[in-house]
Amino acid sequence: MTPMMTIPFHRPYISDEEIDAVADSLRKGWITMGEKTVEFEKRFAAYIGGRNAVAVNSCTAALHLALKVIGLREGDEVIVPAMTFAATAETVLYFNARPVFADVDRDTHLIDPADVARRVTKKTKAVIPVHYGGQPADLEELRGAAGKGVWMIEDAAHSLPAWYRGKLIGSGGDITCFSFYATKTLTTGEGGMAVTPNEEWASRMGRLRLHGISNDAWKRYTGAGSWKYDVMEVGYKYNTTDINSAMGLVQLKKVDEMRNSRERIALQYDRAFAACPGILPYRVKEDRVSSWHLYPLRLDIDRLTVSRDEFIRQMKERGISTSVHFIPMHHFSFYREMGLRADDYPGAEWIFQRVVSLPIFPSMTDAEVQYVIDNVIDIVSRGRG
Repeated sequence: MTPMMTIPFHRPYISDEEIDAVADSLRKGWITMGEKTVEFEKRFAAYIGGRNAVAVNSCTAALHLALKVIGLREGDEVIVPAMTFAATAETVLYFNARPVFADVDRDTHLIDPADVARRVTKKTKAVIPVHYGGQPADLEELRGAAGKGVWMIEDAAHSLPAWYRGKLIGSGGDITCFSFYATKTLTTGEGGMAVTPNEEWASRMGRLRLHGISNDAWKRYTGAGSWKYDVMEVGYKYNTTDINSAMGLVQLKKVDEMRNSRERIALQYDRAFAACPGILPYRVKEDRVSSWHLYPLRLDIDRLTVSRDEFIRQMKERGISTSVHFIPMHHFSFYREMGLRADDYPGAEWIFQRVVSLPIFPSMTDAEVQYVIDNVIDIVSRGRG
C-alpha cells in the first residue's frame, strides 16, 4: 500500500490569475456590484448560449428570485426531489407555498418523472429538477409529466457545464439556476446566476436582487447616471460584488478545462471499480454529458459487513475526506414534522444508505486518484468478509 496521503474532499482550482483579477478589482476602488459583474453576466450568457444572465450572491437567491418572477403564491405547490440540498425546498417555503417531494431514480439519483406525474395537482405551479452530481435530469420526460402551464426551474448547482441531448444546460428551459459556491465547478467563493430567455423576468430579477430599486449603484454613480432612484417593489439584498465577479471571469475561461479534468478522474474511478464486488456502478445516461461535480460511489451493503458510515470513517483514518450527497429531506426534523416518511421515498432511502461522494477536483494528481482507488478497493475487499 502507498504511504499515507492526506486528500481533501475538494481543493479549489485557483491560480495567480484569479488572485490578480481580485486584486485589480480592489485597486480600482469599485468593489460592490459594478462593471465586472456586468461583464461576467454578459460572458456567462454568451457561454450558455445568448440568454439573459442575472448574477446573485448564491444559487439559493437565484431559486428564490426565479420562483418570485413566475408568480409563486401561498397555497401553490412546487415538486422537488426528495433527495436534494435544503435550499431546493426551502425557497418554496419562503412563499408559504408547499414543496411536494418526489422520489428519485436508484440508478441516476435524478428526480423520477413517473413519481412527478403521480404528484401533480391543480395547485402545481412548478417543478424544480436537480441535475444531480452534474448529470442532467430527464427534462423532456419531466415536461410531459408536469403538463401544460407548469414552469420548470432547473437547479443546476452541480451542472456547469453539462449537456442534455446535445444542448448545454441553461440554454433551454424557463429559468436555470447555477451555484458558484466554494466547492462548485466554477467558484467565486460565494455566488450564483439565474439564466432565462425571458427578458422581462431577467429585468425583474435584476431589480429584485437589490431592494427592488430602479437603478443600481453602478448606474447611479457612473457615466450619465443620476443619484435619483425609485423603489418599484419590495426586493432583497441578493447582489453579488465585483470582487466575486472578477474571480468568476477567470474561472469561466477554464470551466471546460476543469470539467475535462474531472471527467478524466471519473473514468479512472469507473475503470477501477467496474469489476469490484461490493461496489454498485453509478449510471450516466448515454444521451447526456455530466459535469462530474460529484463522483457517487455506491456500496453494495447487502454483500458487505461494512456500513456506509463505517466506510467513511475508515477512509478518513486513511487520510481521505469524503461526503454524502444528499441526506434525504425526510431525515430532517423540520420536514418529518410536515409528514414526510422514509417509506414514501424508497429510491431516496435506498441511495442514502449506500452512497458516498469521493474526491474529484481538477488538481487531483494521478497518485492521489490511485491512492483513493487503492483504499476504496482495500476497505471494500476486507468488508466482504
